[in-house]
Amino acid sequence: MVTSFVDLFSLSLLVLVLFNSYSLVSSLNSEGYALLSFKQSINEDPEGSLSNWNSSDDNPCSWNGVTCKDLKVMSLSIPKKKLYGFLPSALGSLSDLRHINLRNNRFFGPLPAELFQAQGLQSLVLYGNSFSGSLPNQIGKLKYLQTLDLSQNFFNGSIPTSIVQCRRHRVLDLSQNNFTGSLPVGFGTGLVSLEKLDLSFNKFNGSIPSDMGNLSSLQGTADLSHNLFTGSIPASLGNLPEKVYFDLTYNNLSGPIPQNGALMNRGPTAFIGNPGLCGPPLKNPCPLDTAGASAPSAIPFLPNNSPPQDSDNSGRKSEKGRGLSKSAVVAIIVSDVIGICLVGLLFSYCYSRACPRRKDKDENDNGFEKGGKRRKGCLRFRKDESETLSENVEQCDLVPLDAQVAFDLDELLKASAFVLGKGGIGIAYKVVLEDGYTLAVRRLGEGGSQRFKEFQTEVEAIGKLRHPNVVTLRAYYWSVEEKLLIYDYIPNGSLDTALHGKFQKPSCHQSKFSVVSFPLFFILFPQVVFFCLFYIFVI
Repeated sequence: MVTSFVDLFSLSLLVLVLFNSYSLVSSLNSEGYALLSFKQSINEDPEGSLSNWNSSDDNPCSWNGVTCKDLKVMSLSIPKKKLYGFLPSALGSLSDLRHINLRNNRFFGPLPAELFQAQGLQSLVLYGNSFSGSLPNQIGKLKYLQTLDLSQNFFNGSIPTSIVQCRRHRVLDLSQNNFTGSLPVGFGTGLVSLEKLDLSFNKFNGSIPSDMGNLSSLQGTADLSHNLFTGSIPASLGNLPEKVYFDLTYNNLSGPIPQNGALMNRGPTAFIGNPGLCGPPLKNPCPLDTAGASAPSAIPFLPNNSPPQDSDNSGRKSEKGRGLSKSAVVAIIVSDVIGICLVGLLFSYCYSRACPRRKDKDENDNGFEKGGKRRKGCLRFRKDESETLSENVEQCDLVPLDAQVAFDLDELLKASAFVLGKGGIGIAYKVVLEDGYTLAVRRLGEGGSQRFKEFQTEVEAIGKLRHPNVVTLRAYYWSVEEKLLIYDYIPNGSLDTALHGKFQKPSCHQSKFSVVSFPLFFILFPQVVFFCLFYIFVI
């Protein structure tokens, strides 16, 4: 009797222990089990990032990388932890999930379509992994999606047409993948809130949508480079904000570059790598038939069956059309000679008054006084780091002439460029780097046929000049087809303002300009008076 009672007591105790253990295991809520399925899909976790993900917890809110609100999972963020595995479809059951950040891991495989059942998702950041396959069409269900960064993966296929339904999209980065096909219809009108667009280093083809000019919220660089886009550049891109740099390099675009709006003052670096493009700012001129096709003829069409003219009137017109009389021609020549003499006299007189020669000028004219003392404001030559920085550089490199130059050729080519002016030796651009640093870049014209060594010698001699009134040459670039000089950018005013101030006396060259412009009146005035008198009394 006692034995049976002991056995019954032991059995009851065992049942109680099992019941308690079952209640402990089953205490984790459903969202915790969904995240445990994610942990089971991880094959390698070398840093132990998921070590505290235990099924014995009541909820997953204390787990690494998990953020909750009211015991609901809001965010899953485990970047740069070398996790190796795939994404399970169970993550789509997290109805309150807003953010997923698994960047710079080793995830592989396709994105499960069930993932997009979490329709409250606002950001999906998966760049720097090995995901593959196509982007599911269910992405259009994410009405609140703002950030989609799938760059540096192996995705392929075309962009789903449903992506244009994500009207709150602000960041779209699909760069460095294997996407193909054309951009979906309505890309520009559907994604009007887009602030960052990067589709570079893919295999997109077809034409650039004409409605991309509607992306008025874009900022920074809109990058479509290194793709297979064809056709012409839409003129609607000129409607984009001027602060947006549109990179179209290395595609198969063709035709003239539109010169309107934001496209008018762009430098050539935004269009290189498209052999079919022509017109400014490129050096490749457009064919005459291409240019003439869009421009109407300036010569009006005159029909042959025009009414006959009166014979008397035609006779008078023919008499008038025979030319000026001899006396009129002599009078014109005499007035021109007198005008030229007056100009010469006035010019020599005003030039001697405005720019007198210095009596005590140095015979050496080398900017140094006796005893080796330097004059104030004279040029000085630095034998410093500029000689060592440019030694052993090859052609087609950006050569710094100053140790403080912290940018390279790639940063210079990707920077925003604005035309400042054109001169006899090339075009000057205002270039703003990505970090906000501003430079002045002079692109030399076609006349530069120097060899590299000759160009290097002359430019480095200029780079050694140091003077408070001379802009410092920071770097240069030489190639057979391109020569660039990089200076410091001096804002707010002209060179004369920087040299002499705003309220200083006019410089010598200003006086020359006044001397030249003033006698023009004496050149034109006699001829105008003569022609008026000739028209009144002779004609």
